[in-house]
Amino acid sequence: MKAVLGLIAGNGKLPILLSRGIRKDGHRLAAIGHIGETRKDLLRYVDTLRWVQIGQLDEIINYFRSEKVREVLMAGGISKTHFFSRLKPDARALKVLSRLKDKKDDALLRGISEELENEGFRVISPAHFLRAHFAPKGCWSERQPTEREKKDISFGWELAKQMGLLDIGQSVVVKDQIILAIEAIEGTDAAIRRGGKLGRGEVAVIKVCKPTQDQRFDLPVIGLSTLRVLKKAGGSLLVVEAEKTLVMDKDKVIREADRNRICLVGL
Repeated sequence: MKAVLGLIAGNGKLPILLSRGIRKDGHRLAAIGHIGETRKDLLRYVDTLRWVQIGQLDEIINYFRSEKVREVLMAGGISKTHFFSRLKPDARALKVLSRLKDKKDDALLRGISEELENEGFRVISPAHFLRAHFAPKGCWSERQPTEREKKDISFGWELAKQMGLLDIGQSVVVKDQIILAIEAIEGTDAAIRRGGKLGRGEVAVIKVCKPTQDQRFDLPVIGLSTLRVLKKAGGSLLVVEAEKTLVMDKDKVIREADRNRICLVGL
C-alpha cells in the first residue's frame, strides 16, 4: 500500500472522480467533506471521511495528522454564496483570512495551502490521477466550427485570458465578436444563461485556465450539466483549454454535443 493521501473535497462529481483515480493508484485515502456542499456518496470511494463546516481548518489539520497524511489534494468548489452565508471560521481560519490581501478564489486557496504547508503537509496537484479526463486538442465533436465561430474563438480566447489575469472568472460568452457575458461570482452556468438570453441563440462560450491559476487546486471543469445549460441557452460552440480542462463524463459530453449540433473545441 502506498502513502496515505488526504483529500479536501468540495462540491460536484470531481472529488469522486479523483478519489477513484487515487485508490486505483494504490493509495489509502482520508477525505474531508464539507456539510451542505460535498456529495454524501463520496464515502463509497474513500477509506475514511470526516465532515466539517466551511472554515473549520483546525479540524481538517488535526484529522489529517491522526490519519498520518503527508500529502494533500483539493477537488471540487465551494459555492461563493454558501461561502459567505455558511462560513463558520475557527481561530486558525480567521488568522488565514486576516493575512489575505483580498478574498478572490486564488488568494483564498493559496492561503489555505500555505497554512497546510506551514503545518508540514505538502499540497499536490491532482493531475496525475486525472490524466484520462483532460480535454484533448482540436475539435472533438462531429460539427466543425464555422468561419463566424472561428472569429469568435479568437476574440473570446484573448478576452477570457485577460479576465483571468484579473481573477474575475474563467469564462466569457460572445457572439459576432461582441461580449455578452463575463463569468463572475455567479459561476459558468449562470454566465452562459445570461449571455444566451442577450445573444438570442448561437452564442459561443470560451472557458480557459487563468494565467495565474494554481493547478494544484483550481482546474477548469466542464460536464454534461455545462452542455445542457449551453443547449438551453441556445449556444452553438464551447471552447476549452486543452490538456488543462477536466471533462466529466467525456464520452457522454461528446454524444450530447453531437445530438444538439454543438461544436466542442480544445485549444
